[in-house]
Amino acid sequence: MTKRTRFAACLLPLMLLTATAACSVTSGQETPGQYVDSAAISNKVRAKLAADAGMDVFSQVKVTTVEDVVQLSGFVRNSNDKVQAGQIAWSVDGVRNVKNDIVVQP
Repeated sequence: MTKRTRFAACLLPLMLLTATAACSVTSGQETPGQYVDSAAISNKVRAKLAADAGMDVFSQVKVTTVEDVVQLSGFVRNSNDKVQAGQIAWSVDGVRNVKNDIVVQP
């Protein structure tokens, strides 16, 4: 084998390994399956917010889920609405934690 042939034979596996590593999930990112699960949890929380807390709270609260941790953000009129939104999020199956970042507007 010539040097050029050996180099090409080593280069191809290295390129494939690099391409595979570039497509892998890195720390802090969700796999496609986890992403689908998180989206389902977010939708369940939104539905329960609309049903249990009412459209006023539902329309003001944003729900984001990553790795089964629900983050609530937005603005509500009183602290009871904030607490209720957190309790609703906790009541959904599959939720590991809730970060209630809702702000109460005076």
